[in-house]
Amino acid sequence: MLEYIAIAISLFFAMNIGASGAAASMGVAYGAGAIKKARHALVICAIGVFAGAVLGGGEVVKTISSGIMPQGYITVNVVIIILISATSSLFLANILGIPLSTSEVTVGAVVGVGIAYKVLYVKSLLVIMSFWVIVPIIAFISAFVFGKLLFKLQSKGRIKDRPILTVLLVLAGFFEAFSAGMNNVANAVGPLVGAGMMNVTNGIWIGGIFVALGAVLLGKRVLETNGKKIIRFEKTEGILISSTGAVLVGISSVFGLPVPLTQVTSSAIIGMGVAKSGTQVFHKNIVKKIFRIWIVSPVFSLAISYFLVQLFLEKDLYAIVLIGSVIVGTLGAISLMRIMREEEQSIYDAGEGI
Repeated sequence: MLEYIAIAISLFFAMNIGASGAAASMGVAYGAGAIKKARHALVICAIGVFAGAVLGGGEVVKTISSGIMPQGYITVNVVIIILISATSSLFLANILGIPLSTSEVTVGAVVGVGIAYKVLYVKSLLVIMSFWVIVPIIAFISAFVFGKLLFKLQSKGRIKDRPILTVLLVLAGFFEAFSAGMNNVANAVGPLVGAGMMNVTNGIWIGGIFVALGAVLLGKRVLETNGKKIIRFEKTEGILISSTGAVLVGISSVFGLPVPLTQVTSSAIIGMGVAKSGTQVFHKNIVKKIFRIWIVSPVFSLAISYFLVQLFLEKDLYAIVLIGSVIVGTLGAISLMRIMREEEQSIYDAGEGI
């Protein structure tokens, strides 16, 4: 019975992965106007992500299933906890329409379990986390540099809008979706493989199907966020952004590194935005919201998985009280900060402040 519950949660998680990470990969082509209808963009995305999962998703599955903590600790109960923790974080982000890294929430959930049992492969985890920082930075810098070069060429009239640009942009988006399949499908099925509930081959096929379904059925809001709410694109800009994401995530997948595709793409979008419009891009509310979600989401899934292990598997009441106290204290601090900001604003509005 528990195995069926774990598989059901995994497939629901896979669909949310499709909505978040995979759908974001076609946001650039959609935002630049290469694909007019959101439904068409999502269907192309679904084909790309399924192909990427089947043809190149195996290495990242191995990392998620046994590269962060010993495989022997990944039981059916632990799989359910990992998937509930990661899915709840991702589902919340999808409701908000925020492109969230499925790799971060999944790894965060696995780390929470590893901390509870004190069995983490710390060196492997540090390597993965370092790439979470390095790869988005490379994406930002690449998009910024090539964006500056592109705008110089455009100002001299050397680049014109031609039909071939539409084709190239759609292809770039497709290969970014392909890289999403290589990297993100592992997040849903890796824990199942780790628990011995299915092998790698079956996992990437089943996971690929449900991620593709999630992209088509649930991905429109994230598609709109990445494509149209951060900054508007020309087709040449979109080609650079999607190509950057596809190359960086594809290379990482070959080496079995679960990296944040949505962060890579969003960082490239922001880099292009800075090259085009300056640092005012960072002041947009949607960009601020994305940065906050990036920071909070892996910690959130880590805390949930650790709490569930202590509550249901270890039955450690002291740890539960400690976690509850931290949560209450954090919520209280956030509430206090909000009240202080409102008081400062009211004083300013009344003309009694600076």
